[in-house]
Amino acid sequence: MRNLDLVVPEGATYGFLGPNGAGKTTTIRILLKILAADEGEVRLLGEPLDRKVLDRIGYLPEERGLYRRMRVREQLEFLAELKGLRPRDARPRIDHWLERFDLADRAGDRVQDLSKGMQQKIQFIAAVLHEPEIVVLDEPFGGLDPLNQRALREVVADLQRAGRTILFSTHLIEHAERLCDHVCIIADGRKVLDGPLARIRREHGGDHVALGLDGGSLDDLSATVEGVRRAPMVARAVADGTDLEVALLEGRQPQELLAWLVAERVPIRRFERVEASLTQIFIDRVGVDPTETSEEELA
Repeated sequence: MRNLDLVVPEGATYGFLGPNGAGKTTTIRILLKILAADEGEVRLLGEPLDRKVLDRIGYLPEERGLYRRMRVREQLEFLAELKGLRPRDARPRIDHWLERFDLADRAGDRVQDLSKGMQQKIQFIAAVLHEPEIVVLDEPFGGLDPLNQRALREVVADLQRAGRTILFSTHLIEHAERLCDHVCIIADGRKVLDGPLARIRREHGGDHVALGLDGGSLDDLSATVEGVRRAPMVARAVADGTDLEVALLEGRQPQELLAWLVAERVPIRRFERVEASLTQIFIDRVGVDPTETSEEELA
């Protein structure tokens, strides 16, 4: 890391984004005193790092950190006790969270007998059982199917409404865009963008069009997307299935793209001028498309 300066507003959901090797996980480990910084200072909740401050933080690491042979309830009680929570206080909270994640019937199972997605949910429960003031989530959606990703987003939204400060690192930019009100993008250990998401999108500038293509075979769709990317007024186009976000070249207008689409007989179901998405901003500032980077490649 090179002179990285982060200020996370109290009560914010702060998205911490960057490409492979940018230093996201290393930064989080320094924040939590897992690694020592070579220089500089870390303060959390306005105070220097010590045991009392760290007990006010909940941490969901990217890697699995559970004892595989322990039973679920036993493990959660143990981890809660490490954070200063007495068993009699922890038990009703454990019941609540197991019900919330549809895991009540697995409380007596050993962790090693659970799926990866279930283990991820158990690890999340362990991070929030002691009702921390700051919740640090490093790639929280790993191993979760779309239904459970949505369930976790809803829980994070509840934590937001409860006033928790959330530091959220992910390579799934669509989740960051839905959940975060502040974002920081780093590359090569340096901060390249930082601030409220609404302001960043407003200041990013340029003309962008949300384009929805109307069906067709996979081969036809692929050919159409490539055709749009080569259109004379298009700078970039990011595709997600039949949806595209198109960035226009400087000085070109959305009406020119619409006229080109009509002339080329491209079947469309949506054409809307929009602000740049977080994915497009990420590409413009970092030069890497996060949708083309695998989970395993990201730090």
